Amino acid sequence: MQGVAGHKSRLTWAVNLTVLALVVLWLIPTVGLLVSSFRDRDQISATGWWQAPFAVEQTYRMRADAGAAVQEGGQYVIAGNVFDSDGYAGAAGRVTGFGITGRDPAGFAPGAVADLRRGGTVSVQPDGVFRVTAPEDFGRRGPNIYFQAATPPRFSLDNYARVLGADAMGQAFINTLTVTIPATVIPILIAAFAAYALAWMEFPGRGLLIAAVVGLLVVPLQLALVPLLKLHQTVGIGQSFVGIWMAHTGFGLPLAVYLLRNYMAGLPRDIIECAKVDGATDFQVFTRIVLPLSFPALASFAIFQFLWVWNDLLVAKVFLPSSDEAKVMTVKIADDLLGSRGGDWGILAAAAFTSIAVPLLVFFTLQRYLVRGLLAGSVK
Repeated sequence: MQGVAGHKSRLTWAVNLTVLALVVLWLIPTVGLLVSSFRDRDQISATGWWQAPFAVEQTYRMRADAGAAVQEGGQYVIAGNVFDSDGYAGAAGRVTGFGITGRDPAGFAPGAVADLRRGGTVSVQPDGVFRVTAPEDFGRRGPNIYFQAATPPRFSLDNYARVLGADAMGQAFINTLTVTIPATVIPILIAAFAAYALAWMEFPGRGLLIAAVVGLLVVPLQLALVPLLKLHQTVGIGQSFVGIWMAHTGFGLPLAVYLLRNYMAGLPRDIIECAKVDGATDFQVFTRIVLPLSFPALASFAIFQFLWVWNDLLVAKVFLPSSDEAKVMTVKIADDLLGSRGGDWGILAAAAFTSIAVPLLVFFTLQRYLVRGLLAGSVK
C-alpha cells in the first residue's frame, strides 16, 4: 500500500530524525558561542562551554606579602587568604591542593603542612586561609604559594561591556547599517524590474540574458574583487560607501534576478493577461499586480541579502577605507579585537555574537511579521 494517498511513508521517521539532527548540528556552535560570551578567559581556557555549569579546577600562584609578617614566639608569620590575591580576583572557591613549586602546584592536600626550601613551613586550608612561618625575617619578598582551586562557574556581561565599550565601536555599528540597508534595497529594486522583464516581456535575446544570469551565479566573488576595485577607482568612487553599495549590488543581483524571475514566472498567467486586455501597461501590471504578489519572494531575498552584507568581511576590507571612521563591525572585530585579544575567547565570542545578534533579530522579525503578513495579504 505504499504510495497510496492518505497513507504516510514508512520513511517519515527517518526524515524527521534527519531534520532534527541538522537543526541540532546547526544550533551547537551558536549555543557554544553564546555560553562562551558570558564566561571569563580563565574558565574558557580550562574547560569547554558544555562544562560551564560546573566548577572549574584551576591552578594559581600568589606571593605572600613580606610586609605583613609578624613575630609570634620567635617565628615570623604571614597569614591571609589566597582568594584575596590579585591573580584570583577575590572570587570565592575551594582549595583542592597546594604546593611550593610550579612543577607540583597541588602536591599537598588542603590543611597539610609543607616545608619550605629555605626553612619554615606553609599551610593552606580548604577555605583559602594560609599560614607561612619562618625562623628568620622574610626580607623584601615573601615565598610563592601555588594552589589549585575549584572555582564556581562565573557568568557576567563583562565581555559585552568591553566589546560595546571598545573605541569607535558605535561608529562601526552605524557604518554597518549605512552599508547594509542601501546594499539590500538597491539590488532588490533593480532585480524586481529585471525579473519581471525576463518573466513576462517578450524581446530578442531574453533567453541569452537568462542564461547569462545563471552563469553569473557560478563566478567566484574573489575573482571580481580586484578588477571591480580598479573600475571603481577609474570612475571616481574608489574605496567609499558608494563603491561598496555598487559592489554588493553587483554581487547580489544574479541571485536576486534568478530567484525573483522564477517566482514571477509562476504567477497565474490569466490575471496578467486580463489586466493587459483591460488596457494596463507593463508598468501598471508590474506595480499593481506582480509586485504585491511577489512580496514574499522579495522579503525572502531581503533576509538573505541583509544577513550576507551584515556579516561580510572581505568586501568591506576591499571597498572601504582602512580608517576607524569607515570600519564596519566585522572589520573592527577582526582588526582590533581579534588582533589585540587573540587569546581572550570570551571577548571574541561576545564580539561575534554581538555582530550576529542584529541580523538574527531582523531575520526572525521579517519572517514572522513581514513574510506571513504579506503572504496573507496576497491571498486575500
